Amino acid sequence: MSNINLNSFLRFLLVGGGATGLQYLIMWALVAGVGMSAVPASNAGFLISAAFNYWANARFTFQGGGGGHQQNIPRFLVTLCAGLLINSGVLHGLLLLNVPIWLAQLCATGVVFIWNYTVNAVWTFRKRQ
Repeated sequence: MSNINLNSFLRFLLVGGGATGLQYLIMWALVAGVGMSAVPASNAGFLISAAFNYWANARFTFQGGGGGHQQNIPRFLVTLCAGLLINSGVLHGLLLLNVPIWLAQLCATGVVFIWNYTVNAVWTFRKRQ
């Protein structure tokens, strides 16, 4: 049974906004503060914000849906890794096209948002019968 509905979408948007804010803050600190290039800095922020993202989605967005942490965490990690690859690929591709760094990151975030919501709702945190 899927978790796709307006309530979970709005909650996912709120949680995702917090995780994205954390990712962008870390990315900015690494790019502006230590001169790291954009893709590794974005990846670092993405991975660090993942712990918050899992916790908030499990407790707030999907309210414990799925088979508990033993089943949800491995599924979340698969979804997370795929999302990281999508983020890196979109960001890298847009930077090669000379899209400004923050516009490229916003586009990558949009693509990953759609991926994450869909897969987390229908697979990671899917309500079991």
